[in-house]
Amino acid sequence: MSATWTAVGQIGIVVLVLAAAHKPLGDYMFGVMTSTRHLAVERAGYRVMRVDPDAEQRWSTYLLSLLGFSLASVLLLFGLGRLQDRLPLGIGMTPLDPAGAWNTAVSFVTNTNWQWYSGEAAIGHLMQMAGLAVQNFLSAAVGLAVVAALARGFARSGTDGRVGNFWADLVRGTVRILLPLAFVAALVLVAGGVIQNLNAPTEITTLAGGTQSVLGGPVASQEAIKQLGTNGGGFFNANSAHPFENPTPWTSAFAVVLMLLIPFTLPRLFGRMVGDRRQGWAILAAMSTLWVTAVGLLTWAEMAGPGLAPAAAGGAMEGKEVRFGEAASALFAASTTMTSTGAVNSTHDSLTAPGGGVALLGMLLGEVSPGGVGSGLVGMVVLIIVAVFLAGLMVGRTPEYLGKKIGRQEITLVALYVLTMPAVVLIGSAVAISTPAGLAGQLQGGPHGLSEVVYAFASAGNNNGSAFGGLTSGTPFYTTLLGLAMLIGRFVPIALVLALAGRLAHQRTTPEGAGTLPTHTPLFVGLLVTVTLVVVGLTFVPVLSLGPVVESLS
Repeated sequence: MSATWTAVGQIGIVVLVLAAAHKPLGDYMFGVMTSTRHLAVERAGYRVMRVDPDAEQRWSTYLLSLLGFSLASVLLLFGLGRLQDRLPLGIGMTPLDPAGAWNTAVSFVTNTNWQWYSGEAAIGHLMQMAGLAVQNFLSAAVGLAVVAALARGFARSGTDGRVGNFWADLVRGTVRILLPLAFVAALVLVAGGVIQNLNAPTEITTLAGGTQSVLGGPVASQEAIKQLGTNGGGFFNANSAHPFENPTPWTSAFAVVLMLLIPFTLPRLFGRMVGDRRQGWAILAAMSTLWVTAVGLLTWAEMAGPGLAPAAAGGAMEGKEVRFGEAASALFAASTTMTSTGAVNSTHDSLTAPGGGVALLGMLLGEVSPGGVGSGLVGMVVLIIVAVFLAGLMVGRTPEYLGKKIGRQEITLVALYVLTMPAVVLIGSAVAISTPAGLAGQLQGGPHGLSEVVYAFASAGNNNGSAFGGLTSGTPFYTTLLGLAMLIGRFVPIALVLALAGRLAHQRTTPEGAGTLPTHTPLFVGLLVTVTLVVVGLTFVPVLSLGPVVESLS
């Protein structure tokens, strides 16, 4: 009973903190993304980039700016990986091989932060700070920019498809939102015992008389934006299970708050930008329903410990840190897979079969509950359009949302968005399990081996970055194929959403009438949750049945 109340208490504290921050942070972000003035440091950045932040861009120009910026980021990060042995603060690290440098560059630029390497054995301090940590900020800011552009598409009426200025959105999201929050979070983490220095590896003498190399580094500063920006890449191979990254139970709970903070606040930003706060509350309710359900199921699975080994050991503690226990590990695992964070404070490969299935399903939902910074809200709005379209078909009316009619071209863009991630996951998994190079990476065969592969492509295609640790992914086959999955899973949906935003901005807003479907009621929230589950169920039930379900039954 005490363990149950501990789990409930942890979840309750996280919910209370998020509820307290929702309104003030949401209103602050609304003010940032709709501001007409520029800070001095922002103006200096615009001069360096030689851009006019007040020039409105059509959706196509907005997209080209985003893609060009991301391409430049990939090339820069690739260069840092290949040249890190010749750069300051390399601390003796060798260059990354071309396939590994490609995978790492794509991973961090796409907000995935998939890591095929051990951070303490492969990456120097300069690349950690100037490469990986910087991309943690910028990739999250790109997500914020796409949210702002989509909201403007709904809010504007009869324009020529202009959805804002990418450079202004990028800079404001970084300078005014992510940097201040990450700075405060880093100070809290340092106070909690997370290390922050520039030390090279130090040789120490152990109690047994041997020697051990202990690596220092700028951990707290990267840990803060890793969680806040729903990035997830760890400074150390053990990620948030490492005591230098996550030393105590309360820092673990604080990390959960950070990864959920912005995704659960973005609905208020969206509601205010489209001029109807009720829409934000409806989105928040749908996200919260799915998240609470996932946390409850995964916590039950790990605390009940289905299976012979957990029953004999008195609990499912394999792969978990004793200082956290099952409840905190389950809360972390559910939150990191329901967002696109991908950080771990336990080994997901050691989760119970139903627990691993819940974590996998959280990603396969499209990570919309609440999802990553920007990507979660965008995915939920797309599913709202699907729900509105289905409801319109049932009553014989032209579907509309926020005064914008959903016609053939709009629903085509939405359908392509919905199909992109499943295509990436299922095709990538099929290639991996049907080729010798793909099969060679599996630690186990059977249903668990299938789950390892599907989890990897679900993580890459949804830009999550977590993994079933049993899969050997540091091979040219997996680094190349997963890198392609990350690129497609990130930029194809962004392109489709910006095209949708441009079409919506071009439309004239239609006033609500007697036949308009209310999209802010509990009934619609129930419909939205159902559509989310059904869309996933029809797509992924077969592969889930062959993996986690079969493993659970066995």
